[in-house]
Amino acid sequence: MIDYEEFISIDMRVGTIKSARLNEQARKPAYVLEIDFGDLGTRTSSAQVTKLYSAQDLVGRQVICVVNFPPKVVAGVKSEVLVLGVDSYSGVVLLSVDQQVANGQRVY
Repeated sequence: MIDYEEFISIDMRVGTIKSARLNEQARKPAYVLEIDFGDLGTRTSSAQVTKLYSAQDLVGRQVICVVNFPPKVVAGVKSEVLVLGVDSYSGVVLLSVDQQVANGQRVY
């Protein structure tokens, strides 16, 4: 088990997907996402969410991401944030908010 201090050290923020395109270099189908986090800026992620979402459906969607992991190169893309989702039987379902909030808001 982790304690509260460990939990709050994971910086989860809400961001809005500004663009989504297929990552042609990925072995498993994935999108390259540009996500706006307000004052934190725009960050890139490679996300394997192609089964349930088209690139067009993702643009404008608010998602929850971990923003304080070190960047990682994934299939030629510098992935700066981890987009959170649930692995369901039909594919990854993105975690999101049920009402619009400001980009960059912290999740507790």
